[in-house]
Amino acid sequence: MSTIQDCKLLNIPKIEDPRGNLSVIENNVIPFEIERVYYLYDVPSGAERGGHSHKEQQEFLVALSGSFDVILNDGNQQKTVTLNKPFQGLLITNGIWRELKNFSSGAVCLVIASDVFSEEDYIREFSEFLVTKS
Repeated sequence: MSTIQDCKLLNIPKIEDPRGNLSVIENNVIPFEIERVYYLYDVPSGAERGGHSHKEQQEFLVALSGSFDVILNDGNQQKTVTLNKPFQGLLITNGIWRELKNFSSGAVCLVIASDVFSEEDYIREFSEFLVTKS
């Protein structure tokens, strides 16, 4: 069973250059095969994203631009991680409830997922999530 301690910030290799920096995410950066990539942007002020857990899927979140908070909950503990560096991402293991809040203006959240979309993998009600943890 996953805990908050299984979720961690991982550094993305950063190649510095006076013309602009470059970062590369390959399978040696994250501990799963990449099956899907998507991104969130133009999130209105005060809006929240996430609000779910995955039964099997793992995700890696990166703030490509701007910043936002990720609130993680494993059913026993909660912690908030602020993402604001494009060369650092947050690994979220399966079985962790997540909420994304406090998006800055122009924030872009890149999500790299270990599986393709499957509605059956989602737990969208927090009360149901807590039942799976007991």
